[in-house]
Amino acid sequence: MKHAEVAERVIKYVGKNNLQAAAHCATRLRLVVKDESKIDQKGLDNDPDVKGTFETDGQYQIIIGPGDVDKVYDALISKTGLKEATPDDIKAVAQAGKKRNLLMDFLKVLSDIFIPIIPALVAGGLLMALNNVLTAENLFMTKSVVEVYPGIKGIAEMINAMAGAPFTFLPILLGFSATKRFGGNPYLGAAMGMVMVLPSLVNGNSVAAVTAAGKMPYWNIFGLHVAQAGYQGQVLPVLAVAFILANLEKFFHKHIKSAFDFTFTPMLSIIITGFLTFTIVGPVLRAVSDALTNGLVGLYNTTGAVGMGIFGLFYSAIVITGLHQTFPAIETQLLANIAKTGGSFIFPVASMANIGQGAATLAIFFATKSQKQKALTSSAGISALLGITEPAIFGVNLKMKFPFIFAAIASGIACVFLGIFHVLAVAMGPASVIGFISIASKAIPAFMLSGLISFVIAFIPTFIYAKKVLGNNTDPVEKDNDESNETTVNDEILVAPVSGISESLRNVNDKVFSAEIMGKGAAIEPNANQVIAPSDGVITVTYDSKHAYGIKTNSGAEILIHLGLDTVNLNGKYFTTNVKKGDTVHQGDLLGTFDVEALKKNNYDPTVMLVITNTNDYDKVERLKTTNIKAGDKIVALDQPADGPVAATI
Repeated sequence: MKHAEVAERVIKYVGKNNLQAAAHCATRLRLVVKDESKIDQKGLDNDPDVKGTFETDGQYQIIIGPGDVDKVYDALISKTGLKEATPDDIKAVAQAGKKRNLLMDFLKVLSDIFIPIIPALVAGGLLMALNNVLTAENLFMTKSVVEVYPGIKGIAEMINAMAGAPFTFLPILLGFSATKRFGGNPYLGAAMGMVMVLPSLVNGNSVAAVTAAGKMPYWNIFGLHVAQAGYQGQVLPVLAVAFILANLEKFFHKHIKSAFDFTFTPMLSIIITGFLTFTIVGPVLRAVSDALTNGLVGLYNTTGAVGMGIFGLFYSAIVITGLHQTFPAIETQLLANIAKTGGSFIFPVASMANIGQGAATLAIFFATKSQKQKALTSSAGISALLGITEPAIFGVNLKMKFPFIFAAIASGIACVFLGIFHVLAVAMGPASVIGFISIASKAIPAFMLSGLISFVIAFIPTFIYAKKVLGNNTDPVEKDNDESNETTVNDEILVAPVSGISESLRNVNDKVFSAEIMGKGAAIEPNANQVIAPSDGVITVTYDSKHAYGIKTNSGAEILIHLGLDTVNLNGKYFTTNVKKGDTVHQGDLLGTFDVEALKKNNYDPTVMLVITNTNDYDKVERLKTTNIKAGDKIVALDQPADGPVAATI
């Protein structure tokens, strides 16, 4: 890559006089511009050295890649005369004069609380769906599977018991996650959640009936009659309780001397929070929560098919804003009160939107002659059909605009059919082509018909229009680079650089990694502080911020290890490094350390990304099926093409 030429082209695309400030991290240029409408987006999209672009938090980010972005940045600074800046500096510039959006802040808090507990809710939801398959009549035959094969009745009952656990004890999960988000001890939050679902209390789902019958037991506290009511299936009361608990704990930590702090702070926090829970906070927010649930059900019943169609039309646009991350809070409330609500209308709509986006992306795959586009659209389209839409939306459809629009229209039409046939979900699950397992059994045929409608209406017009617009366009011819793209690669196994829980890169809360723009690999939620070399090789990139490493292995793989999200802003705080650029390392050598707990306390996501930045040199880059792993365990397998290596295209 000729870095000076790349910088020159970036300046031309963005506009020299349009630039206010510039910084960079391990993979991308972070720019603040005066007017985004003046950016030549088509030029950036077609530039062979630009791997992608997106806007977030007032910053326009251009993905260049590790080992190159710093050199391009230096050339850009030299050519524009801008002052060198850190990501923190341009964040301040981007936010200057920007009014704080309290609603968005609140929705972000909800997102932070619910995202960690979604796996537990999805597990419970899919078990509910499995129980639904086993016990529903008129699904496979007139009688249910359990009735035809009574020998599996016990299995079905056990599955049903396990399925109900995450929802019955939802206040414990929420108490832990919310208290942690509010800066308190999450285990105290879990304990307070346990208090709210004690078996000795009246079950939260029976409170209204027991109260109406005049059988509610009460505590007599200084003349107050406090209802012994539980909070199973409740959301809002638990969030408020967690907020109160976390702030009480911080107050007592500050004002109680260390000799007594450890003993009395937890006790005082729990007893005061508990008293407020049962006397004021719980009863008031239970009423608000019930009103919200009734309002949503009323809205669904009133607007019917028209309302569902409008929701489906705009669902993918909501995903762009990130507001969909708050839907689990609403959906959980609907499912927790399923006897009253009948189920969730959000899940079927999300499924139609995801199917539409996936179909539009696959239409581009069949319409384009660009091998670069085919490589991206094939995986992104399939992922969207299976419920992960970020690679399709941000990597393909939004950039080309018309696929996104056709997909949204298709989703809207399909959702009208959902409304006509009253399709509701009875469990949480994957919002995708296989989402039928979470749908009420009698509505499964209507769900599958709606999914087919969404796919067809998104695919056909997108394909026709794409053939017209794209024509015979193929990949742009790259100019000679000062470094050859040719490299010899062999089959190789990489090991985990840190210990923790392995997950897909597509789950990472960063578009660059989740859309696999930089390449494929694996993500790890770390539980240890040491970072080791995943293979023998040479250190190609290090940073003063010590938050990332570039390694070229002896077999030719180009690896990026990125420690946490936005951790470049810490300027090396909580990080140490033992290596420098040019050092030779062997698999298992200690590269450095980072303080995982300190990152969490300072609200930084500590997720570690292991990315193969020359992914297209390989026939397959596969994350091995592991969950709990230790540093040094096998995590990524690389297979070269049968006919030898090919030049990288990303």
